[in-house]
Amino acid sequence: MWTTKTRARHDRSNLRYPSDLTDDEWSLIAPLIPPAKRGGRERQKDERELVNGLLYVLSTGCQWRYIPKDLPPKSTLHDYLDLWNYDGTLSKIHHVLYMMCRDHAGREASPTACVIDSQSVKSAEKGGPASTRMAMMQARKSKVRSGISLSIR
Repeated sequence: MWTTKTRARHDRSNLRYPSDLTDDEWSLIAPLIPPAKRGGRERQKDERELVNGLLYVLSTGCQWRYIPKDLPPKSTLHDYLDLWNYDGTLSKIHHVLYMMCRDHAGREASPTACVIDSQSVKSAEKGGPASTRMAMMQARKSKVRSGISLSIR
């Protein structure tokens, strides 16, 4: 419910972009980002700026080449997006925040119920994945068509 207290907590007018992380949000995500690998160069970009850049692209839907100049370069952002997707960092962040939201709402961390719609039940009755194989097979070529094309020269 929007109250004076919650409006102040969710106010993003003092941020550079509405997609930027607040200090409270960053304090939740910062421990989940892996440190730079040992033996290599130190990171040139701040992790918070990397996350802010990725959130800008995701929230605005802009193309990579239209990222503002005050955010990290598009190649750097794209490389970190690939790296964090590959090593599971994005999944881990999502999972931890999901569990925190459920806990904050007074629910168990993991859901215990499942919703099955009528389409899932129909698919299971017909045989599930085995029944979809027939629909995905390639159509056979017509013998009549191939016979005609051979007779015309």
